[in-house]
Amino acid sequence: MPDRKVLVPGPDHPITIEPNPNRIVVTAGGRTIADTTGALTLREATYPPVAYLPREDVDFSALERTDHQTYCPYKGEAAYYTVAGGGENAVWTYDTPYDAVAQIKGYVAFYPDRVDQITETPR
Repeated sequence: MPDRKVLVPGPDHPITIEPNPNRIVVTAGGRTIADTTGALTLREATYPPVAYLPREDVDFSALERTDHQTYCPYKGEAAYYTVAGGGENAVWTYDTPYDAVAQIKGYVAFYPDRVDQITETPR
């Protein structure tokens, strides 16, 4: 892997991570893929907030790791999963996130348009 530029969040590109107070259920391919009350919400600059769900609350038997990868200079290298019966590269994770976002290690996120539904309800 070539040397990658690593950037630190700051006033020009803020990133915050906090506990999500809701129950989140993800369905894809007609089945529940994730169900958690332990999600984190990551807010990054002007992007929409993203819910990161703990891996232990995700049914990995319904996911298949792909070769697809992307890079974020603030978070690191992202790996992807496809959902059986659902969207390709619908799930991403940072296996070794940068220190500034270390809280998302062990969590995954879902693209809303690549799964059937992501439901958030108050606990």
